[in-house]
Amino acid sequence: MLRYMYNRTSPCWIGGNNEPLTGFTWRGGCERETTGIQIWSEVFVIDKPNGTKVAVLLMDTQGAFDSQSTIKDCATVFALSTMTSSVQVYNLSQNIQEDDLQHLQLFTEYGRLAMEEIYQKPFQTLMFLIRDWSYPYEHAYGLEGGKKFLEKRLQVKQNQHEELQNVRKHIHSCFSNLGCFLLPHPGLKVATNPNFDGRLNDIDEEFKNELRNLVPLLLAPENLVEKEISGSKVTCRDLVEYFKAYIKIYQGEELPHPKSMLQATAEANNLAAVAGAKDLYSKGMEQICGGDKPYIAPSDLERKHQDFRETAIRQFRSVKKMGGEEFCRRYQEQLEVEIDEIYANFVKHNDGKNIFYAARTPATLFAVMFAMYIISGLTGFLGMNSIATLCNLVLGMALISFCTWAYVKYSGEFREIGTAIDQIAEAIWEQVLKPMSDNLMEDHMRQSVKNSIKAGLTEQVAHHARLKTD
Repeated sequence: MLRYMYNRTSPCWIGGNNEPLTGFTWRGGCERETTGIQIWSEVFVIDKPNGTKVAVLLMDTQGAFDSQSTIKDCATVFALSTMTSSVQVYNLSQNIQEDDLQHLQLFTEYGRLAMEEIYQKPFQTLMFLIRDWSYPYEHAYGLEGGKKFLEKRLQVKQNQHEELQNVRKHIHSCFSNLGCFLLPHPGLKVATNPNFDGRLNDIDEEFKNELRNLVPLLLAPENLVEKEISGSKVTCRDLVEYFKAYIKIYQGEELPHPKSMLQATAEANNLAAVAGAKDLYSKGMEQICGGDKPYIAPSDLERKHQDFRETAIRQFRSVKKMGGEEFCRRYQEQLEVEIDEIYANFVKHNDGKNIFYAARTPATLFAVMFAMYIISGLTGFLGMNSIATLCNLVLGMALISFCTWAYVKYSGEFREIGTAIDQIAEAIWEQVLKPMSDNLMEDHMRQSVKNSIKAGLTEQVAHHARLKTD
């Protein structure tokens, strides 16, 4: 599969005859190699024929029921891989036995409960891959033979035992699409040679031909299946949320009840919707007051915030979610709180672009120094030496603070000290200087109004006097 993803445009994507097989770790033998779940570190971004881009992740999991795995291990691995995959390949040897179907029912019990909640089949595609198929005279190798074999194996018959019928009905109810591919034995060299390293020369031609059919069937751009949960397509960001939620419920000693798995899915589903709505809000605000945007008036910023906030909440509500209205309302409230926190950061960022806001700290410190200098001089002249000394002390502290603040802004070091100086300067501005300036402005405006009224009355009196004289 990795060879195909790296060389899918080449007709010889399968590789050279003497090229060892690399990629996911593997080896021959009767003991397992893969433990847990491994995901290939590279994400393959593919253009589909309809013009959309999809990200493809390849996942390798351990086999079920080996000598070192408990039922919890197997159920955990299978459930996690199935819930996070759009296509699950169920690798079986030689045939589909009844216990294979029963294990599948056990692992997908979550699906039945999830379906009761969302009225949809919870999983997408399950591909049975039957390796070492020994009956090509009954069902031919490949997809068509596998389809006929699977239909026969999963057929519900009237004379079947009820337990067997329930297993088959359950599998059909959990997956939107079921497929089967019959793969021949790769040859004795592969099975018996302890030094086999994956070279095509050692593999039977019939196996290689079927491999050339199987891999594009799964990974060709036109065949890719996009991951969906509860009817909504899953993005890469969403997938991270689902993994976090699922891993959390599997950390205990006990195998989680399917209901708790449904709860985790609903939680991740809502968290993904919250993340998408927050991203929409942040991108909109970045266009208005991002790093390279000029200062915007606070009233305009508030108006844009309200617009983008409503848009983000509408998007959250429009996304199909699991859990019911009450459950989803909690996440909408969480979204609103987080958007308000993001807005507060945008406000601070925007204020930092205001040249007057940026100059507030040095201007405040300079005003304090100037006031202390004048008061110190006056009190010293009047013989009030203790007050003059106190003013000189405050002046010196303001000067040291000013120099320290300038160094912090220039060097970027001791930022905590710079923040503390900004906070002190802001407190002085808000509690002392701003009220004083507001009072002075108010007095000035009041005096201007009085003068205007007085001038108007004087002009009217003079005008009436002229009229009487005339």
